[in-house]
Amino acid sequence: MNIRPWRHIERRKSRQIMVGSVPVGGDAPIAVQSMTNTPTSDAAATISQVRAIEDAGADIVRVSCPDEASTAALREIVSAVKVPIVADIHFHYKRAIEAAEAGAACLRINPGNIGSAARVREVVQAAKDHGCSIRIGVNAGSLERHLLERFGEPCPEAMVESALEHVRLLEDNDFRDYKISVKASDVFMTVAAYQGLADAVDCPLHLGITEAGGLTSGTIKSAIGLGSLLWAGIGDTIRVSLSADPVEEIKAGFEILKSLNLRHRGVTIISCPSCARQGFNVIETVSILEEKLSHISTPMTLSVIGCVVNGPGEASQTDIGFTGGGAGSGMVYLRGLPDHKMTNDKMVDHLVTLVEEKASEIEAVRAAEEARLLAGD
Repeated sequence: MNIRPWRHIERRKSRQIMVGSVPVGGDAPIAVQSMTNTPTSDAAATISQVRAIEDAGADIVRVSCPDEASTAALREIVSAVKVPIVADIHFHYKRAIEAAEAGAACLRINPGNIGSAARVREVVQAAKDHGCSIRIGVNAGSLERHLLERFGEPCPEAMVESALEHVRLLEDNDFRDYKISVKASDVFMTVAAYQGLADAVDCPLHLGITEAGGLTSGTIKSAIGLGSLLWAGIGDTIRVSLSADPVEEIKAGFEILKSLNLRHRGVTIISCPSCARQGFNVIETVSILEEKLSHISTPMTLSVIGCVVNGPGEASQTDIGFTGGGAGSGMVYLRGLPDHKMTNDKMVDHLVTLVEEKASEIEAVRAAEEARLLAGD
């Protein structure tokens, strides 16, 4: 895909760390992640949910480890899934050590609430011994008391200061494989905090609007906040936090990245909102296509436009297109050019077939290129 200069975002330069096999920061693709909501102690249920999140395209998945039963189940979970697992730890430093020993790729902690300097040192040593990275997770709702007293209330400056205090705890123990998040439920506070942090550190940044809300409201809120930061080049990995199925978080994350040309996965459907000019039921058709094409991970574009006002123009910019016409049929476009007509009643299945064939062609070319590179040509 050719990216025009005015569609290019210059990303902030950050150092790179590894979360298991996934690089985060530097010039690595922006990683998309989510978090399970099953009891981690129920390994079977958690494995099932992690696999569903994997299938949606997640690069990293986080699980909460609030008790010993959870860290005991972690080893089985890690060995049964493909994605790197982040262990979410609060307060109990032993849970962090147990999670590292169980194979967690990353520990999400607040060094300040782990306890004494000696306990932080033990957690850092466990991370070093087992190849774990660490995410410093600052949240506006759980700032340290001394910072609230100093700043009077949660604010961007307090969040940045909290993050920098935690950084010092890690770096005092010669540990630099960390990333940072500074999340709030308020978009303005979150964006300002990340902007301040981006100027203060060179480590990767994990973006998120915490407790953003339900599927629709939370996605919109996250798109505004994360989109503002990503547009400015800030951010190396993202989570869209929704009161919804974690799979929806991954879908929303990729849609945000796709809209900014930062990353592409699956079929991007360009469709009109429909009106009295439509030659077929656009809304119903797009809904069915989204479901039938959800298994396609190969990036491509499909335009579905109800009439000939904007249809040909949109189709000229997409891999495959369909523009509604009259008498119960419309025009199919391939590679931006009108190719053949198709009746409305057979259009959905026909488009699905065309997309699947196109995906197979793209993947075959990609596989051949990878084989050529491996052969040293």
